[in-house]
Amino acid sequence: MPKVPILMPQLGDSIAEATVLRLLAAPGDSVEADQEIFEVETNKATMGVTTMCGGILSDMFIKEGDSVVVGACMAMIEATDEEIERSGATPAGEDNQPSLPASPESVPHSSPAAPAAEDKPAGVHFGVTGDSYQEHGADLKVQPSVRGLPVPAGMKGAHYMSPRMKARMDELGMRASDIAFISGSGSGGRVTIDDLEEFLEYVSQWPRRKASSMRLAVADAMRRSWTRPLASAGRPVFMDPLIKHRQHSPHRPGITLYFARALALALAENPECAGYLVGENILSPRAIDIGIAVQVADGVMVPVLRRVNERTMEELLEDYNRLIAQARRRRLAPEDSTGGIATVTNFGGFGLTFAAPMPMPSESIILGVGAVTKTPVWSDEVEAFIPISKANIVATGDHRVVDGADIGRVLKRVAELLQRPEYL
Repeated sequence: MPKVPILMPQLGDSIAEATVLRLLAAPGDSVEADQEIFEVETNKATMGVTTMCGGILSDMFIKEGDSVVVGACMAMIEATDEEIERSGATPAGEDNQPSLPASPESVPHSSPAAPAAEDKPAGVHFGVTGDSYQEHGADLKVQPSVRGLPVPAGMKGAHYMSPRMKARMDELGMRASDIAFISGSGSGGRVTIDDLEEFLEYVSQWPRRKASSMRLAVADAMRRSWTRPLASAGRPVFMDPLIKHRQHSPHRPGITLYFARALALALAENPECAGYLVGENILSPRAIDIGIAVQVADGVMVPVLRRVNERTMEELLEDYNRLIAQARRRRLAPEDSTGGIATVTNFGGFGLTFAAPMPMPSESIILGVGAVTKTPVWSDEVEAFIPISKANIVATGDHRVVDGADIGRVLKRVAELLQRPEYL
């Protein structure tokens, strides 16, 4: 019988590879069309890879933990001619031979990958390239493209690197921020090759764990976001009207949804605060789509609500609940996690009263919501202190586009809107 390949699909515009989490079928199993065969993790979400047609799973070319590039053949299905014709699948043939996942011989020397800690030869710490892999017999496969050990940046020494030092960093798949706490012994505080090798030897026996694809994606996004000058400002907001409205609502919408709706209306009135600086132009967004930060294991997912300024809370509620549930299961579709112009993050859920969140690289502003606390406030009306529910809200923006006054106007408008939640 002819064989039909199961290829790694393109799971998003910026997705080049995915890591296999689970094999949901084994060679010899009978499978149906559109059945999930693999569960894979990209740098954005966990998704399933399905079959195009039914048949017998005959060949398996990957295993759990492998990172597979888009378009690579993961498995083969033996299918009848009738099933192939019915499903429209394309069988593998002499003129249509799919590529298998990368082998050691096919990995280019310019794409270093880090071997497991127990397989590393002495003196090699964060990855080697080319012949070094062949010499030590490391198990090569396509690795996640985001690399580097996230450590705090700060000391000037890491910014002084010779061409030889940069070449060594490239060979190891490291970034300047990965060695920012090294005090350079070279002229002007420059970090030398000897400093780097001494550092690598120093940390070679430290406990370590492999960072997940999501953790590496978060690290990469925050590095790119931090290349911009960012500014934060905050203020308190009275929460009693919102809490009362939520208690009397039959659907009890999440507090974060109130803030997303208020932020969208505030940005619609001040669109320059959500603009993008491109060259000498500031581009205004075509729609007010707001992301909602959701904490998941080892990272954050940000589902995006569409046209939040144009839809009421009731109209948004179904999409909001669906997207939050999918994000918590790490099952967001690519179209549900891209295109936001701003994000709301409720760090108050962790008991934090203040934080300075960072916007995504593709966004100019993020709004953080702190924990609700009771505060005594003097009332001239009753001539006594009365308890008031308050929360701190903090906005961080791209300082190239927004100034403190801009952030202040947005926060002021958000606070005003939340005093009359029935109109949201």
